[in-house]
Formats: sequence, structure tokens, C-alpha cells
Amino acid sequence: MDYGSASPVDARVLESMLPYFDKDIGNPSSLHSAGRKARRELEAARAKVANLIGAPNPKSVIFTSCATESNNLALRGAAMRYKDKGNHIITSSVEHMSVMNTLKDLQRSGFEATYVPVDKDGLVDAERIKNAITDKTILISIMYANGEVGTVQPIKEIGGIASDKKILFHVDGTAAVGKVPVNVEDEHIDLLTLSSNDMYGPKGVGALYIKQGIRIMPFLLGGGQEFGLRSGSENIPGIIGMGKAAELAQKEMIDDGARLIWMRDRLIENILKLEYTYLTGHRTKRLPSVASFRFSFIEGESIILQLNDMGITASTGSACSSKTLEPSHVLIAMGLRHEEAHGSLLLTLGRYNNDEDVGQVIEAVPKVVTRLRALSPLYPKKG
Repeated sequence: MDYGSASPVDARVLESMLPYFDKDIGNPSSLHSAGRKARRELEAARAKVANLIGAPNPKSVIFTSCATESNNLALRGAAMRYKDKGNHIITSSVEHMSVMNTLKDLQRSGFEATYVPVDKDGLVDAERIKNAITDKTILISIMYANGEVGTVQPIKEIGGIASDKKILFHVDGTAAVGKVPVNVEDEHIDLLTLSSNDMYGPKGVGALYIKQGIRIMPFLLGGGQEFGLRSGSENIPGIIGMGKAAELAQKEMIDDGARLIWMRDRLIENILKLEYTYLTGHRTKRLPSVASFRFSFIEGESIILQLNDMGITASTGSACSSKTLEPSHVLIAMGLRHEEAHGSLLLTLGRYNNDEDVGQVIEAVPKVVTRLRALSPLYPKKG
């Protein structure tokens, strides 16, 4: 129940990768036949990723090592390339830390950032984005969906605003691509971050879509691989795996999504029967795979540790998951008090979950919550 942290590599993906570890080992920059074969496979994978996101030109896809690198390349690359036009960047208050911390670093270099608030469901108001635009705004960066609470943002509406104002629009699609349909052309997306492992591909591979005609500054320099935007020998097995994962996602996403929605809603319906229990994130504008809750009077860390003892892996937005003493910045941005945010539970479903798994969680969570509340001095005892 923690696919949001790490997903298994699909067996079909692994099979596609294996020959490129020990047999087909050519470097795509080489001119010999082994190198030319590696180049063909690299470009085939690029085309599969482009097809998944509706990109008309596969050369718009740049392979990276992960979504964090893609976010850094998008934000730093765009900011430095267009700094002569302005220094203002707009984002939301619930972005991933690879966006938040990159923007903080850019602010130390003289850029300005506006962090647009969200509502109680984690939704960004497109009008607030529009109202934050100044004559110095060069970039808007909004995640497609939040992996912690599942809320899906009004990307097409925000993209339309950015397009009308001729402002670059970056979208962190890590949590969404491969789970819900994403179309860069229809949604006016100029830069899109993708993650391989979040769609059952290998770890250590990501991609950045860059709309044709848009130029950004590279920050990893070397031999000029990936059209000069991301130097370094390409991870051919990983890239082939990401391409296969994208191909499978395009074919199976709708059916997978329907199955996940059924399981997700069964979790939500049953867990919300517990008193002092609340759903986090938007009820309907939500990723198919995410069921997220908060429980009053108890700590999220205790919940996940006890669930782990019962054979269930889960996550929490509180301290132990963020490696700090602070609760989730996402939940705080949604208006929760610190003590409320500390009682969070995140369940993320995936391709290999089944009804039996859901039933096990529905049986386990009430037992854990009841046991912890009985120990809590904050819980109002009855009788």
C-alpha cells in the first residue's frame, strides 16, 4: 500500500531491459553496428514516452536520471535562459521538495517566487495564478497531481492562462503520468517532468519534455548527449525500460485506473466509518491510486509502524517520512494544524494490489487506530 514511495518493475519491462546489461552493450554515440543498434533502441524508447504524453516530436523528450533532476533542469534551465526577460516565478504551496528547494536556491540568486495557496482540498485556483502574474513573470510551475493527497490540479486551465500571457508553463507530472491521461499539446504544457519508476519502470531514470522551439540552459555539461541538454553516457537499459513502461501505460492505463478507483473508493468508504477520521485531498478530483486520511488524537508514525507489524506497508505525511521534525508542508498548506497533520495515513495502490489486499487493510486500520487511541491521553474516553 505504498506504491507512491516505490513501485515494482513490471516483469515485461525487466525482460525488455535484460539484453542491454550484458549482450547488447553498445554506446549510442559509437558508429559501429552495436552503437547504431543502441541508438535505434534509444530513439524507439524516446518515441514511446512522447506518445504517452501526446508530444508530436519525440526529440522533445530528454532522458535524465530521475524526476528530481528533471525538475531541476526545467526550473534552473528556464530561469537562467530567460533571466533577461524577467526574474519572477509562480508556483503553488504544495509542490514536491525538488521544486520547492530549487526555487529557494534560485531566490538566493536574485529570482523572485510567488507561492500561490491552495484550498482545503489541495486545489490551486487558476484565477489566483493569473492574478499573481507580473511583467517580470517568466515561468509558472504547477504539479499535475499531488502524490501525498491525490488532488489533481486544473492544468489545462492554468496552461491556457500561461499560453495567453506567453509565459513558460512547467508541470511536474511525476505522480500523474501513466495513471491518468496527460496531453502536453491539449493542456498547453511547455515543460513536463516524468518518472520511470512511478509507471513501473526502473529506478534511476526520468525524462523532461521540452516543447519544440523552447530553449533552456543545460547545467550538466560534457559530451553533448541528449541534444546537448543532458550530457553523460545514456543509461540504455534504464531508458529502454522506461520506454517499455510508457508503452504499457498507454495501453493499460484506462483499465488499470478503473480497477484502482474501485479499490481506492472501497478503502475510503470503509475507513471513513471510523470516528474522528477525515479524508485529505479532493474527493473526486483525485488520482485513481491515492487514498489519504488523517486521524485525530494519534500519530501517523505509530499507525504505519503497527501496520507494518501486520504485514502492511503504508506512508505518512508526518515527521518520519520527511526526515525532519516538521509535519507535511502539503497538509499545512491545506489549512491543517500541526497536530492534525501529524495524524496522517497515505495508502497508494498499484498494479499488483487486489481485493484481498484492500480487505486486509480495511480490517487492520480500525484495530490499529482503536488501539492507539486507547493509549492516547488526548482521545475523549467514553463513559
